[in-house]
Amino acid sequence: MSTTMTGGQEPDPASGFADQVAGWLADTTAPAPAEVAGGEPAVSKRVAAMRAEVAEARQLAPLLTEDAPLALDTTRVRRRRKQGREAAALHALGQDPAVRAWQAARWRLTLTVTGGVALVLALAWSTAGVQAFAAEGAPAWSPGWVFAWLVEPFMSLALLTVVAARAFMATRGRPLNDRRLVRVERLFLGLTLGMNAWPHLPGVADTFTVSGLVLHILGPIVAVAVVTALPIIWNAFAQLDHDTTTRTATDAGDGSGSGPGVTPVTCRENTPLLPAAPPALLTRARDLIDTGDLPAAPSARALQKTLHCGMDDARAVRDELKEQQG
Repeated sequence: MSTTMTGGQEPDPASGFADQVAGWLADTTAPAPAEVAGGEPAVSKRVAAMRAEVAEARQLAPLLTEDAPLALDTTRVRRRRKQGREAAALHALGQDPAVRAWQAARWRLTLTVTGGVALVLALAWSTAGVQAFAAEGAPAWSPGWVFAWLVEPFMSLALLTVVAARAFMATRGRPLNDRRLVRVERLFLGLTLGMNAWPHLPGVADTFTVSGLVLHILGPIVAVAVVTALPIIWNAFAQLDHDTTTRTATDAGDGSGSGPGVTPVTCRENTPLLPAAPPALLTRARDLIDTGDLPAAPSARALQKTLHCGMDDARAVRDELKEQQG
C-alpha cells in the first residue's frame, strides 16, 4: 500500500497505520457463499442426510400399507409345521399292525436279553458259594477243589435249557406249563439256594451274620425271580393283538338310524365290548379240552388258571367256545 503527500508535507504515520489495518480486515473478510451449478447454494452434511431420510420415508410409506408380507410364513412357522406333520405321520405309522408287531418283537428281545444277562450273572454269583460247599475244605487245586467249580455250571446249563425251551414255546403261543418242567426248575434253583445258604446258616457258620447270609443267597433269589418272570412276559407278548381295530356292532336296516360300523343305542350303550379271544389262547384251550385237561364247557376262572392269562382274555375264550359249541 502506498501513501501520498499533501501540500508537499511528510505523510502522517498514524493515518498510514490505519490504512494498513483497513486493508488487512478487507483481506480476512469471509467470501460470499459459493454457488453450485444451477444457482443453488451448497448444503451441509446434516442437511443432506436429512433430505435422504425424508426421501426414503416417502418411498417406504406406500409399501408399509401392503399386507403381502404378512401372509408369508416365517421360518419358525414352517419349521413347526414340518415337525407337526412328521409327528402325525409317526403316530399314524405307529398304529400299523406290522409296525406294532415289530415294536413288540424288539421289546421282547430287549427284555429277554436283559433277563438272560441277569440270570447268568446271578448264577455266576452263586458259583463261588456252591464251590465252597462242594469242595468241603479240600486243598486248593486238588481234584476235589477243581471239580467243585463244575457243580454250579452244569446245574446252570440244565436250568437254562429248560428256561430256553419254555421261552421258545411261549413265543409261539404254546407255553410249556407242564408240572414236571416246573419241578425241574424248582429243583435246580432249590439246590443252588441251599448250597449257597447252608454254610452261612445260624449254628453252621462259625460267625453268623445276616449280611453274609443275604449276600450268598442273593444270586439264587434273583435267578428264581428271573426264571419265574420270563415265561409270563413271553406268554403276554405271544398273546398281543397288534390290530388296533375293535369290533363294533353293525346294523344296516333295523330302523334305528345306525349305519354300518355304528353301535346301535341300547340300554347298555356305555358298556364296552369284550375284546376278541386271542387265537393262541383259543387254540390252547381247544387242545386242553381234547386232552381232557379242561371240561367241555370250562369256566372263565378255570381258563384263567390253566392258561395263565387275564380274566378278560379268559372270558373272551369262554364265550368263543360257547359260540362254537352252540
